[in-house]
Amino acid sequence: MTIHPLDPIEIAKALIACPSVTPIEGGALDYLESVLTPLGFTCHRLPFQDQGTERVDNLYARLGHDGYNLCFAGHTDVVPAGNETEWTTLPFSPSIRDGKLYGRGVVDMKGAIAAWVAAVSQCLASGQKPKGSLSLLITGDEEGVAINGTQKVLQWLRDKGETIDACIVGEPTNPKHLGEMIKIGRRGSVTFHLQVDGTQGHAAYPALADNPVKRLIEIVHNLQNTVLDEGTPYFQPSNLEVTSIDVGNKADNVIPAHARAHFNIRFNDRHQSKSLIEWVRRVCHQYAPKHELTVFVTGESFLTEPGELAYQVVDAVKEVTGKTPELSTSGGTSDARFIKDMCPVVECGLINATAHKVDEHCEVEAIRALTQIYIKIMICL
Repeated sequence: MTIHPLDPIEIAKALIACPSVTPIEGGALDYLESVLTPLGFTCHRLPFQDQGTERVDNLYARLGHDGYNLCFAGHTDVVPAGNETEWTTLPFSPSIRDGKLYGRGVVDMKGAIAAWVAAVSQCLASGQKPKGSLSLLITGDEEGVAINGTQKVLQWLRDKGETIDACIVGEPTNPKHLGEMIKIGRRGSVTFHLQVDGTQGHAAYPALADNPVKRLIEIVHNLQNTVLDEGTPYFQPSNLEVTSIDVGNKADNVIPAHARAHFNIRFNDRHQSKSLIEWVRRVCHQYAPKHELTVFVTGESFLTEPGELAYQVVDAVKEVTGKTPELSTSGGTSDARFIKDMCPVVECGLINATAHKVDEHCEVEAIRALTQIYIKIMICL
């Protein structure tokens, strides 16, 4: 069978043209399957749906059945385009202007998926068949609640007895230029919704009421002024940020019955969500015996200790771009937080400056360069 090298820009344009806003598949996985199958991949479409959630379609594809399995993980779902009249081109109509490819998802992260698929085709076409196996794990809900995507696919792999030995996640990892940064871990994230209860009353008669705002302020002040840590060698300091304080009181002379606050903690590997939740609960009980606290854990912090995988990615980036990338754990969460339980994982992708923005775009040459980086990674691991 003759394999022809594929152009990453054409693949990226085809993917962008699929309106795959979370959790809609939009034809993106259909297209990938149509491209991967002729390359020799065995493709599995994996739809999952928990009760009360929307169905999510996923794709796991593998080339080869034996040996070391190097996986590329990514997502074809994208955030909504927003007000399309603010775009200079329609978000799902890819266009190239001044050497840049425009379209929703080109950065986050259809461009990286295109680069990986093109890299595989170019390796095969040149006879540089990678050692062992190559696979792709592509989900449709990374930008959503992440319930019916990567986590479920990983469990499906475990149930099938399939293993992944190392994983590259194609999230956009560079602040301004390709080659600046790769991610070897991520901070954890836990969000709190707090309601402090009091007794409503007249502002002129505070003794007859119980003002919950005072108690809420004490809690927030205590939490906000506690230094969680000073950071670690690979992580910045953990931080707690108050994102909302709300009473909903439209009357100037009424002491409200309830006061609410939302806050989020991004934490490094010196903490676990359990201990942080216990700390917040203690502070809340200390200042407000009557309260309700709801907690949402997005993910725990993790670190892939620099080793063979990270150094191979660094070498590939340096060889193509001439830059030595920083080993970073900055930014928000990604599906790497699930994959790290199965194998070492490193994130290496495009430039994130326009991710989720109007007129999301990426330099065409950056996508081509990322393709070359991926080629060097897959033929060396």
